[in-house]
Amino acid sequence: MARLHLFDLDGTLLHGTSAPLEISRQLGLVAETMALEQAISAGLIGPPEYAAQVHALWTRLTEEHVAAAFEGAPWLARIREVWAEIRSRGEYCAVVSLSPSFFVEKLAAWGAHATHGSRFPALPFTEPVDPAGVLNAQAKVLIADRLCRRFGVTRDDCVAYGDSLSDKDLFAAVPVSVAVNADRRLAGLATHSYAGRDLWDAYELVRHAR
Repeated sequence: MARLHLFDLDGTLLHGTSAPLEISRQLGLVAETMALEQAISAGLIGPPEYAAQVHALWTRLTEEHVAAAFEGAPWLARIREVWAEIRSRGEYCAVVSLSPSFFVEKLAAWGAHATHGSRFPALPFTEPVDPAGVLNAQAKVLIADRLCRRFGVTRDDCVAYGDSLSDKDLFAAVPVSVAVNADRRLAGLATHSYAGRDLWDAYELVRHAR
């Protein structure tokens, strides 16, 4: 039976940062976005409030800013090699992130079978964010279930990779999980734990596990 590998983005594929932080770096708004990151991490705001507030910060955001953020971001090494290996084994890989879909979707070009992020309006923004399109921890499990149906696998065939409590529900729903540069709260829930900057080394922990 094939497996489905489910990757978080912020703090997992991106080392020590998030897509919104890298986008805001292009606009000189790192401090403002960092404050929002701290607020959502502390539970002071939820994903819809976070999305609305970064949307309000990004009034000048263009596709060119997003492309520059993506290209300049501190990605883990060998992401494309891992996904090529997964594909060569007849398995599947997907990225499921709370970050804006317009950033997450760029990873399809690196070999992801599917990419899911919070829905933001088209750039440049002329419309507000619809809270119904903003993902949360529970939504990651619902998306995983949809992907399982799409690829003809079950939760028992899934491997999850993540770094924070936004991944805890998914870790609880699947049998194999890898905490990647994770905080201690999530690491304690994971099957495996990895610290470093090379995705291949994290993938090796589960490459042959069933």
